[in-house]
Amino acid sequence: MGTTALAAAPGKAMLWAPRLLAAAVSLFLATFSLDTFRPGTPLTQSLPDFMMHLIPAVLVLLVVALAWDAEWIGAVAFAGMAAAYAVAARTHPSWIAVISGPLLVVAAFYSWNAMHRTKPA
Repeated sequence: MGTTALAAAPGKAMLWAPRLLAAAVSLFLATFSLDTFRPGTPLTQSLPDFMMHLIPAVLVLLVVALAWDAEWIGAVAFAGMAAAYAVAARTHPSWIAVISGPLLVVAAFYSWNAMHRTKPA
């Protein structure tokens, strides 16, 4: 492994960091949808609730897809989602920290990538 490959490794890690962290945030948000399944509740009643609770996780993945080549979209969208959740859950500071915190970290990584994007030759 030459020095060129070693020099490119941090750049590659920073390129993939927001995408992988966003996928992890999506999985984290998806776990909250599992509380719709309760003992004694029929699957036909729980399934629509489960699908509705998956909307935030799917929204995060949609933003990742939209921001794949335009990191600024990810920076703005994730910061916006963090702010929107903070406003919606303003009476629960601990919830804000748990949900908006990771969204802001992903926004920061996307922002860093957008500012350090190399122009194609």
